[in-house]
Amino acid sequence: MPSARPSTADKRKTFRELHKSGCFVIPNPWNVGSARYLQGLGFKALATTSSGHAHSQGFADGAQSMDDVLAHFKELATATDIPLNADFENGFADDPDGVAENVTRCIAAGVAGLSIEDSTTDPNIPLYDFDLALARVKAARAAIDKAGGDVVFTARTEGFIRGRPDLEETIRRLKAFADAGADCLYSPGIKTREQIEATVKAVAPKAINFLNSGAFGFTVSDLAGMGVRRISVGGTMARVAMDAFIKSARAIAGEGKFDSFGGVITNAELNKFFSDDRKSF
Repeated sequence: MPSARPSTADKRKTFRELHKSGCFVIPNPWNVGSARYLQGLGFKALATTSSGHAHSQGFADGAQSMDDVLAHFKELATATDIPLNADFENGFADDPDGVAENVTRCIAAGVAGLSIEDSTTDPNIPLYDFDLALARVKAARAAIDKAGGDVVFTARTEGFIRGRPDLEETIRRLKAFADAGADCLYSPGIKTREQIEATVKAVAPKAINFLNSGAFGFTVSDLAGMGVRRISVGGTMARVAMDAFIKSARAIAGEGKFDSFGGVITNAELNKFFSDDRKSF
């Protein structure tokens, strides 16, 4: 008989403990199959990817409705036994009250953690001004506290991926978000050792998440040595899968060749993995 599955409270407790010391990788699945496979490899936690899931459903990143995104969170949280962090984008609201209301709904989906970013949906004004960004973080913190406070809260500043690559402003925001109660801080798009170490130092002893979405040359050991507590990959693994699919499809459509089928994992191997995986549920 399979042992009892961990409760949502168990997963939230585990996730909070992971952020206290050491360094762990939190890969980003985009559906139940990829989530279950990553769990089977022994990863300690997972994180959703807004881009990976959106693309798999035929949407551009950020174009899905909040209801669809929340349903995806619930599906992954229910299908796995390890903590799930939700990429909740900008909270699907501009004003702090709207952020708080939506964060409450996100918590109800069963996630162990969630992130809120300071990017708008307006390309002409890519980031919320400092005061509003800070108010939104405070509102999210208050909503989490009202719900029990056990969900790990990650606050993100997006300047380096939204055309505002200003390290001084990034650090100013990270420090303010940390002071406002964020448990983990995140500035996607930073790439150099100097940038990483500067952000780690700015918010210590709180955790920094590093987005390792490119060939930066850093290993887990390298990043741990810089003080990074959590390493995510964003939508990159989903793009790896999509890239292989697109190249295969183009070769068939354009050249009539099926060479890309050589050496791929077999149907039998996947059947065995998911059959064995189901026995624990």
